[in-house]
Amino acid sequence: MIGQAGLDKAARRNAGGYSLGMRQRLSMAAAMLGDPPVLMFDEPFNGMDPEGIVWMRGFLRSLAGEGRAVLVSSHLMSELEGSADHLVVVGRGKVIADTTVAEMIASASGDRVSLRTTARPEAMEALARAGGTIAASDRDKLTVSGLPPERIVALLSERRVPFSEVSAHRATLEEAYMELTRDAVEFRAVTPGTTASGPASEELSGTQETVR
Repeated sequence: MIGQAGLDKAARRNAGGYSLGMRQRLSMAAAMLGDPPVLMFDEPFNGMDPEGIVWMRGFLRSLAGEGRAVLVSSHLMSELEGSADHLVVVGRGKVIADTTVAEMIASASGDRVSLRTTARPEAMEALARAGGTIAASDRDKLTVSGLPPERIVALLSERRVPFSEVSAHRATLEEAYMELTRDAVEFRAVTPGTTASGPASEELSGTQETVR
């Protein structure tokens, strides 16, 4: 198990001198000694370097592939997105979602379209006049709702508005989680550029522009 965890060269060292990532690997090795059919890991990616994260992701998948039940508790959405199949989301002590990763991301993605353009004001105006709802999430990136990708391309081309990308929006697991738990956050910090209800974003619907 020590070898499988990648600790061969450190096997004779005092474990008290291990880094946090090495201690995570050691805990994994210890958990596997009894060849358990069910494993529960709490924040297994914590303290891991990039190589360790890749190893951990593959290790968890391989354990599940052997027919074991692998339960992982983590706040690192990006890592769960790449390794988990099924999610249970808990907020304020209650289960608020019990679904697959794919279903949760698809639900959060909706019918939105991602658009990149160097002419943001012109693009926002043209699409809003056509009935779209547009949110500016970055200097050259817009998220459009209410218009299919082919309609967006036709409108921008007709008005000679330059754009470099039009694609179906795919939400990240983190975005889906934040949307799902918006009303279940017990402690919410306010940082520059945000309001008490969430990040400030510029949204255009019809011909009225608002900031929220």
